[in-house]
Amino acid sequence: MNETLRNAIHHQRVELAEMLQEPLGELAKQCARVWDSREELDSILTDGFRTVPHCLFLYAMNSEGIQISDNIGIGGLLPEHFGRDRSVRPYMREVVPPWGFLLSDAYLSLRAHRPSVTAVQVVRSNDEMLGFIGADFDLRDLPSTTETVEEPIDWRQIKGDPSIRGTVFQQHRVESLMDRNMDTNCAVLEDLITERGLFQAVIHFSSSRATVWFIDDPFRYRIFDHEALSDPDICLLYPRRQYPGEAVIPRDRVIDVLNGMRQLRTADDTLYLRSASINIFNGLVSLTFSCDGTHYMSWQEFLDKDMSFWVGCAA
Repeated sequence: MNETLRNAIHHQRVELAEMLQEPLGELAKQCARVWDSREELDSILTDGFRTVPHCLFLYAMNSEGIQISDNIGIGGLLPEHFGRDRSVRPYMREVVPPWGFLLSDAYLSLRAHRPSVTAVQVVRSNDEMLGFIGADFDLRDLPSTTETVEEPIDWRQIKGDPSIRGTVFQQHRVESLMDRNMDTNCAVLEDLITERGLFQAVIHFSSSRATVWFIDDPFRYRIFDHEALSDPDICLLYPRRQYPGEAVIPRDRVIDVLNGMRQLRTADDTLYLRSASINIFNGLVSLTFSCDGTHYMSWQEFLDKDMSFWVGCAA
């Protein structure tokens, strides 16, 4: 996982922990006074259930992870969970910090097989640890406290199938239908991107097709085969659209990016480009080579590298 996503998840977890720690701490104080009574624990947890935001289930466990209360949910008591051994569940295998509160890593619930988290609050009486209060949450019910995570533009390389990498030097590029009409293909794609609202394209050179998305209908992709990409009449189907001001890739550099991909396709007959993508809004380019390795980078970084660099890098 990249650092941007890791930091965003950490920030989200901190926000959720701050929201849950106080109500669970208060419940733990109340439960400590009646710890040996199942009925009184159920009563306190039922009264306090609505003080724990977005909670799915609330319960008490002894120090061994054995449940000593019923499950309390929005529908009331679920007595069948009394005596349940939760010691083997993921949230009970994590180390509770010295301050006595833990928000677990996400896991799949046993009941619904849903991504979930559990908040664990230590219950103490004086200096003695009595057990824990557990609060389960379905991730669907928890609010998102972070803004949209921006995709990083740092160059990333991802290795593909080892079986393909191991036989790459036994391969040889076979000319595709797209290879034979590259002038027309690039010209059509440039017109669609710069004049007709196409904002993302995944170009499959080896199989002679492109998967594309248009601004006017961004939630559906279209597939252009080699005949469509080789026929400039395809441009008649899409109305003129002003090139977006929010686009990161300048309008006049789109053709340079497409030509760069075109060169990588034919630069070497062993290490060659199989597919590539371009997105004008985040300015990212991806390149997947015959060795099944994929590179993600900004359009500027892509254009800054010469062909010898890319062929060596693909290896």
